Amino acid sequence: MADKPKQQNKQEPQQSVFLKAMITGFFGGILWSGVGAVAYYFNFTELTAASFMFRSFLQTEWTGTWLAEILAILLVGLLSLLIAILYYILLKNKNGIWPGLFFGLSLWGIIFFVLRPIFPAIPSFLELNSDTWVTSGCLFILYGVFIGYSISYEYREFNDAANSYSKEGGV
Repeated sequence: MADKPKQQNKQEPQQSVFLKAMITGFFGGILWSGVGAVAYYFNFTELTAASFMFRSFLQTEWTGTWLAEILAILLVGLLSLLIAILYYILLKNKNGIWPGLFFGLSLWGIIFFVLRPIFPAIPSFLELNSDTWVTSGCLFILYGVFIGYSISYEYREFNDAANSYSKEGGV
């Protein structure tokens, strides 16, 4: 009879939860800014990641190309690492979709109202059409829920595993 592998109760280190939050942030930024590029292509919005990242600071022809859009999406992924860290620090122990939803709406408000002077190529909020308002708002909500729910889930799973491990006689 073959030996059955012994099950070991291994606790996942806290570092890996933070690392998973960073990975979630990076891919969340890429995913939702990519969806934003698709929404721009189908005329649901007047703005793309390249609008914010490049066209506000560079007045060259290449900023209107697909290469600029891909580079901007990657840059949003990198900036999203900072946003994931912020969520991890402030809201990791909040459960449900509501914290992520409000986090996403807050980001939307900060970018469109507070940071708007930094991006001169972006029209003011009232100059944008309602499709852009709704689409960008929804994308930020989805991004916030994606980041928030994923980070909170990983944090909760880690704590549940740590609690059950300590109850079973672990260190």
